Amino acid sequence: MILHPAIIALLFSAVVIAFLLLYSSFTGVRILVRWDIKSGSEHQLELERKTYLISTILFYVFGFQLLSLFLYIFTADNIHPLFVGAMCAAGTLNLNSYGYPTLVLKLITSLLAGLWLILNYTDNRAYDYPLIKKKYFLLLLMTPIFFAEVITQSIYLLSLEPNVITSCCGSLFSTDTQGISADLAALPSMPMKITFYLSMALTIAFGIRFYVKQRSGKIFSMLAGVTFLVSVASIISFISLYIYELPTHHCPFDILQKEYGYVGYPLYTTLLGGAIMGIAVGLLMPFKKIRSLKNVVPVLQKKLTLLTLIAYLLFLAIVTYQLVFSDFILEGY
Repeated sequence: MILHPAIIALLFSAVVIAFLLLYSSFTGVRILVRWDIKSGSEHQLELERKTYLISTILFYVFGFQLLSLFLYIFTADNIHPLFVGAMCAAGTLNLNSYGYPTLVLKLITSLLAGLWLILNYTDNRAYDYPLIKKKYFLLLLMTPIFFAEVITQSIYLLSLEPNVITSCCGSLFSTDTQGISADLAALPSMPMKITFYLSMALTIAFGIRFYVKQRSGKIFSMLAGVTFLVSVASIISFISLYIYELPTHHCPFDILQKEYGYVGYPLYTTLLGGAIMGIAVGLLMPFKKIRSLKNVVPVLQKKLTLLTLIAYLLFLAIVTYQLVFSDFILEGY
């Protein structure tokens, strides 16, 4: 094991998160089975007090979960000099078979954490907590995924050994190799540019429509999710080429380094934030008919829509700036 402060922090936080989620899930089962807002029994009062405690715990747990995604990537990038062949986080994550699965699981749990926090915030705005069983049922579904992440991350970090030879990002994200990363790198740049800007344009257009007229919310939410996936693929396919000004460098991790102005952090932050808030608009759609939420959900959806538009427009502005002002020319554009 490498005794690096960030690695220790990730391992320690994983244990704490696992324990708190287990405790919260146990309480969630009790709420699903015995919650009755109309009851004035001692047990119901105890559950109501517990739900305040659990909401506070999960606010900090899921908040740190969102931060831990970036801490995980930062750590992988920061310790790459310890391994022969690694030039960034791409090589570090490839040291064993648990690095990239952990990254995927962290991305999934970060999305779920953000959605749960928004669902919990919505529920707390109503006087009768109409979503309490739904949000704790969602928590029970999320907990195994979080535990899978904790296990894979722990195995990955505890298995790291210095001076292990690994592959650099140039070989992992190369069109000449096999795998998902190579397939994304091999996507043709011009069709990807068209797909990227079209998905952004549609998302922004439907977002404005929903914000102004409260129509097509589900379409906007789905587009926000699709745009997130398209944008990730676009970063690997062509956006990274303009940042590095190299026709063969598709790595999505080097953009987090100082040499490129840490541009990756605002890119990924705005993209992830926009995806969470955009998808949440659709998540809240079925609850508009609940009497205690009929005045809450529309207002919150408008705020989430506005924040999604701001996040995606910032992401689009950063990308377009890189494409326009880069000295690199790809296919004449």
